Amino acid sequence: MLVWIIYDISADKARSRVAKACKNKGLYRVQKSAFLGTLNRNQIDELRIICEDLIDADVDSVYIFPMCEDDFKKVKLLGQAFDKKLVSDEIKELFI
Repeated sequence: MLVWIIYDISADKARSRVAKACKNKGLYRVQKSAFLGTLNRNQIDELRIICEDLIDADVDSVYIFPMCEDDFKKVKLLGQAFDKKLVSDEIKELFI
């Protein structure tokens, strides 16, 4: 299933580790604090646990948004929505 990961993390070290965890799960960075890709339910749960362990829940936030392909195709992109070099062809095809 398609998943958006969006975060606001104050500590550089935790923010870098969350970004690395997203990349390690095969997600693509679409903005500085946003990743997009395909994960199964187990991978989503694993990423959630990793993020919970890395962030300070009193000040940081991580959003995990599963999204079906039909809803994703309805997303409206304005301006420079993402760096096309960093996003896979699979994801780019969904935008077209």
